[in-house]
Amino acid sequence: LSMCSKLCYAIGGAPNQVAISAASFFLQIYLLDIAHITPFHASLVLFIGKASGAVTDPIAGFFISKSRWTKIGRLMPWVLACTPFTMISYFFMWYLPPFVSGRVAWYVTFHCLFQALTTLFQVPYSALTMFLSTDQKDRDSATAYRMTMEVLGTLIGAALQGQIVASAHVSPHCTVNPSVNTTDSWHDTATIPDPSDPLSHQVIYMIAAGVIAGVYLLGITVLFLGVKERDDPYALNSDRAIPFCKGLALTMKHGPYVKLTASFLLISTAVQLEQGNFVLFCTQAAGLRNHFQYLVVTILVSAALSVPFWQKFLQRFGKKCAACGIS
Repeated sequence: LSMCSKLCYAIGGAPNQVAISAASFFLQIYLLDIAHITPFHASLVLFIGKASGAVTDPIAGFFISKSRWTKIGRLMPWVLACTPFTMISYFFMWYLPPFVSGRVAWYVTFHCLFQALTTLFQVPYSALTMFLSTDQKDRDSATAYRMTMEVLGTLIGAALQGQIVASAHVSPHCTVNPSVNTTDSWHDTATIPDPSDPLSHQVIYMIAAGVIAGVYLLGITVLFLGVKERDDPYALNSDRAIPFCKGLALTMKHGPYVKLTASFLLISTAVQLEQGNFVLFCTQAAGLRNHFQYLVVTILVSAALSVPFWQKFLQRFGKKCAACGIS
């Protein structure tokens, strides 16, 4: 497996991380500051969207495993087919509809679509590692390339989105007017950005969404042209296949797997809570509205730079000890 193939494979997955990172850090503040929906409804949009992504995971695995081999492979058609719809759903997730009453339903719909489609992209893309080469070292190397590019994608997504949309949050949306009741000043002064203004906040977010949608197009083009999926050399020769539900039940009875999955669930939940609330905290509580985009980049750069250190730590002390130590 050539270095070019590994690099093309890694680049193909980066756009998903770019979009997910941008949404994780900035969607909540967009819903509150730009779309002007209530905090309760904003949290509802985020929760329902994440739930739809979780439900899609096993469903995607089931249908992908049932699909047949084509000229471009078994997994590649799924990755190619869902990318255009992912781009569309991502773009409209940052669009401010002209109506107000159905705005929550709009964002729930497109956030659910985006989360489901990114899952539908990620499942075959991750599994594609096993069909790049029959050499274990090649697959491990391709995985290392992929994970490095995913870290960079997370960094690029937050940095790109933060730099583009920062101007939409620099000026506070509320002004204290002594002649009115200050407890209601937010409701009195908060206005929806004028769509006719080319520099309006809505247009700024749509530009950012268009740029990241373009990154999707670039990534999938590189993946398709630079990676060749090989037929499954590990396919079972037996005529008796294990039904999906039975296979799932057998998997969930394996104790170490269940414990690992549970710990991953809790850790990823903590990370997502931090991502979702950090920008909100910086802008609404800490008074750092003019600097939040740089703080996000600082956190992610420090995380990326620490990867080699933790890799050495893991090799020296082992995976379990490293996980406990990092915690």
